[in-house]
Amino acid sequence: MEDLIYFFSFQDPNIRYVAAGSVLLAISSALVGCFTFLKKKALVGDAVAHSVLPGICLAFLLSGNKNPVVLIIGAFITGWLALVLIDFITRSSKIKEDTSIGLILSVFFGIGILLLTMIQHSGNAAQTGLDSFLFGKAAALVGTDLVVFSSISLVLVVVVLLFYKEFALISFDEDFAKSIGFPVRRLELVLTTLTVLAVVTGIQAVGVVLMAAMLITPAAAARFWTDKLSVMLVIAAVFGAVSGISGAFISYTAPAMPTGPWIVLIVSMLALVSFFIAPNKGIFYKLLRQYRIKRRILNENILKLFYQLSEIDADHQRARTLTELQNKRPIRMKSLKKGLRRLHIQGYLSNRDDKWSLTEQGKIKGRRVVKLHRLWEVYLTKYLRIAPDHVHEDADNIEHILTPELERRLESLLEYPENDPHSSAIPYDPNLMNK
Repeated sequence: MEDLIYFFSFQDPNIRYVAAGSVLLAISSALVGCFTFLKKKALVGDAVAHSVLPGICLAFLLSGNKNPVVLIIGAFITGWLALVLIDFITRSSKIKEDTSIGLILSVFFGIGILLLTMIQHSGNAAQTGLDSFLFGKAAALVGTDLVVFSSISLVLVVVVLLFYKEFALISFDEDFAKSIGFPVRRLELVLTTLTVLAVVTGIQAVGVVLMAAMLITPAAAARFWTDKLSVMLVIAAVFGAVSGISGAFISYTAPAMPTGPWIVLIVSMLALVSFFIAPNKGIFYKLLRQYRIKRRILNENILKLFYQLSEIDADHQRARTLTELQNKRPIRMKSLKKGLRRLHIQGYLSNRDDKWSLTEQGKIKGRRVVKLHRLWEVYLTKYLRIAPDHVHEDADNIEHILTPELERRLESLLEYPENDPHSSAIPYDPNLMNK
């Protein structure tokens, strides 16, 4: 607790530099990564991250020092050159984009490792710590680094906000953007430049190996929570900021723990949590929705079963035993009992001495399910020319998803038929038919 209070008081300048640098880098990378993710170019970030290493090494060889501005310029040049080459190879040959990314990534990274090895054996004392660009070392950030990185991060955020509409359009519908006269190639060039800048600024914290995760993972995690781009950008930025400050805190409390890998690990955990619990798209939500759909289908099938039995003996109030229900339609006894109890609680069935009967509300709902089933059978035989003995199974599935609007359209289209293809009467609501 003392470490927690001291860290978030930001009294130590070193803590301020590391925390602010990590947060700014994570936020700017997340914002740019959203558009890269939406354009389905996740591997581009990985290619750029590995391609900046030779630029860093060349900049060091030419300048002889580790000035962050010089290193960023060198990294930017080779990173941008790598993307240009990927685009050129893809457009000028039969090689697909993923293959060209693999080629450029491996070639540039190989050159970078070669240059880094040469520097390490050169005897230049200034090269100490240069290898941290491979795996990152956010704890090494100082005031000068923070000024440079925060300036670049601010530029990234401002440009994303200025070109928000344009980037959104080319991310979702590039052909439409071309048709209305948008300079798509120039906009893609701007987005490419932003991607390179985001990677270049982030490698100081997480290194070239993990930078692709910082670019794509917050965007992927945010995508689970919303379908709106503006909200996605905010969520991705929040995830980036949380992972940045958390990674810095863990690194502070446990000095042996590097900041960069922890930033990536935390944002990956956020993505994993989003994958499971995010509303609408999370795996738990989908499982819950599937369970509810199965439960609703079982309920409607049971009510349909009661109504069909009541048609046979013309008695909607008659009580039915479990055996009688099973003989008409084989449903697993465990599922049948659960469904009966659920329908009883909902007021669709009444129970006396373990015998079940339809209530007035259950009769209305059961009648509608039977009507939809038989209307769909008529539609399939009349308009799709399907044989009557082949329509039952399809109607058994579709009856549960037809909305009231589709129900009315179906009735109107078929002109309220009296019988289905098997000569069974189609039960309409008598109150509506009288009108």
